[in-house]
Amino acid sequence: MRLHVGCAMWTHASWQGRLLPAPLPPGERLQAYATWCNAVEGNTTFYATPTRSTVESWARQTDPGFRFVIKLPKPITHERRLTDADEEVGAFLEAMEPLGPRTHALWVQLPGSFGPTDLGALASFLRRLPRTHRYAVEVRHRAFFEDERSERLLERVLATGGAEWVPFDTTTLFASPPTSDAERDAWTKKPRVPRRSQALTDRPIVRYLGRDATERTVDGWQPWVGTVTGWLREGRSPTVFIHTPDNADALTLARRFHDDVRARLPELEPLPDPMPNEPLTLF
Repeated sequence: MRLHVGCAMWTHASWQGRLLPAPLPPGERLQAYATWCNAVEGNTTFYATPTRSTVESWARQTDPGFRFVIKLPKPITHERRLTDADEEVGAFLEAMEPLGPRTHALWVQLPGSFGPTDLGALASFLRRLPRTHRYAVEVRHRAFFEDERSERLLERVLATGGAEWVPFDTTTLFASPPTSDAERDAWTKKPRVPRRSQALTDRPIVRYLGRDATERTVDGWQPWVGTVTGWLREGRSPTVFIHTPDNADALTLARRFHDDVRARLPELEPLPDPMPNEPLTLF
């Protein structure tokens, strides 16, 4: 029984010297992060496919049980909208190959304009993908959350392709007006959709966005503590990513979420102690 938790990135300016050692060269930052969390969102790949040598560095810095949920590049999902993208997909999969089992799922994040009438493109895309990987799809069109027929059609397409539906839970953010610059910025950019907590596969993935105030973030994730505990008892293997608008404390919050689940499920394997933020010395 193992719960994977992580953040939207493995390096953040506010973590350096406070939570993680500083200075650290780029080739060691993921390794330091991986002592805190055992999963990470691969958001940078949305903007550009990394070189193979870069991905090899990611593999060297993590053990085989670490989980990457890697976002497909923007040209595939947003520009081509999953059509005529086989060449780009092939190049991306080849670049990711050094991660091996660390690639927990390839993440298809779709734009808010991708709605029920586009499900044929999604079904065709999933059918063409190799079965050597797992896939997870995030949708933002409100019809999938508010219209039962659209929801069921999407679930059917995902089930046929063996893909998971990734919820991005922003309900805590939008529960009351923003109180910081980071929250105000998030209000203009993040999707406002209802919370969804149904798993389609044995490896559900959750993205949760809280507030900059720790207590509000923790209060908002309580429903997920119960859901994730239930999934673990069912034999599922969930991955949960904790976000806040400024992400300054996301690293510690991800571990706190793990602790909250473990408080209900003591047999859950604990996370290892994180790397100290200063080098150890003899004196």
